[in-house]
Amino acid sequence: MTEIADMTATALAAAIRSREVSPVEAVDAALARIEARADLNAFVTVTADQACDAAKRAEAEVMSGAELRPLHGIPFSVKDLVNTAGVRTTQGSMIFEHNVPAEDGVSVARAKAAGGILIGKTTTPEFGHKPEATSPVSGRTLHPTHPDRTPGASSSGSGVAAAAGMGPLSIGSDGGGSIRIPAACCGIVGLKATLGTIPHLQLPDLFGANSYVGPMARDVADTRLFFDSLKGFDPRDPFGQAEMPPQRRARSLKGLRLAWLPRAGASVDPEVAAATEAAIRGLEAEGAEIEEIDLDFKAFEETFLTVLRTGLAARVGPHMAKFGNVMDETLRVRIEEGSRLTATDAAHAAAERTRMFRDIQQVLARVDSIVSPTLTAPPLPIGIDTAGEVEVAGNRGTVRGAWYPFTYPLNLTGHPALSLPCGTTREGLPIGLQIFTHWYQEAFLLDLAALTEESLKR
Repeated sequence: MTEIADMTATALAAAIRSREVSPVEAVDAALARIEARADLNAFVTVTADQACDAAKRAEAEVMSGAELRPLHGIPFSVKDLVNTAGVRTTQGSMIFEHNVPAEDGVSVARAKAAGGILIGKTTTPEFGHKPEATSPVSGRTLHPTHPDRTPGASSSGSGVAAAAGMGPLSIGSDGGGSIRIPAACCGIVGLKATLGTIPHLQLPDLFGANSYVGPMARDVADTRLFFDSLKGFDPRDPFGQAEMPPQRRARSLKGLRLAWLPRAGASVDPEVAAATEAAIRGLEAEGAEIEEIDLDFKAFEETFLTVLRTGLAARVGPHMAKFGNVMDETLRVRIEEGSRLTATDAAHAAAERTRMFRDIQQVLARVDSIVSPTLTAPPLPIGIDTAGEVEVAGNRGTVRGAWYPFTYPLNLTGHPALSLPCGTTREGLPIGLQIFTHWYQEAFLLDLAALTEESLKR
């Protein structure tokens, strides 16, 4: 069971096709690992009975010689912000403690249609509003290897589940880095695709969307396998009204033009700086052309916070009178802050969002992709005040501005972005490297990520 739980989805898919592993064994191994690592508290709900029934049906299809789908028999989990038909979806909030959706979110439906087997819902902060792995519904989720450090948020449980072998694949969501942050903290891969590429129809404002759903897995190959089953436009999404544009591919690092963004206006921990600098120089040694750039992403923190706060005030504010006493305190504060912002503030944030998009497009006009650290520092200690300040490389700042200035701007601009493991600190804490590129060019992004992954092994 241990060996099966630790197999990649790609290896597991091949083993199921060759009948070396059955879907029942794959699901049993994932469920056994969830039980064995219950101390990590990665799941809100485990759908063991439904998963076992689905595994038996999948096994019968294998034995009958039926044509198998890309994810046939592979266990996957889903962040508890994304709807699952017949399975409780709490959004980390007591407001929705007993909410059972009638329909799957688009990503969940597509994962099931590709043969994947849902094994449960993973933990998230309340409405994904903060960069710490706690919620009123599930309590605290722990880092898979360093219990005194955060696993990242808000796709906390998804990052931990994938890293700890509780199923090789998980669907996360990303409203400011919420896939890429836990991916970096837990030492896995996480992809935020281009706006509209994996439709997220639960959002109240699809035209001004800044939250995305996407795949989380232990390596780039698994991330590609999962993404290929989740992607595809949907006419119900305003960004899904046309066919996917032609996909570029990257077969070699030689001749690729990469912009290296080492700081983004913030201080960077020396070990993170050294590891990510070594990674970019490794790409350069294998033929990539590197141009160092300076984009002050940190300066857009207030723009991001305006979008976050006003959205929470509009969406969750009406529940304050009834549920305010059981809400996360930091959520109440964000709602109150959002309620004080004006229409002028929101319009200014929209204009700044446009300016940020143009700044990135100017760089991408001359390069193939941009590379940066995912975070300025390794996983932070648990229990930090997410409304307070943290110290990175001797300088203090807000958690968002000082720790993850590299991630939230890309939620506002829509560019596809991926975090992959880039070594560890002396304490063994994971470090992440972020790559982002042109809209709709996920195939190229995944190619480059795979080439980088191989380069880091050498």
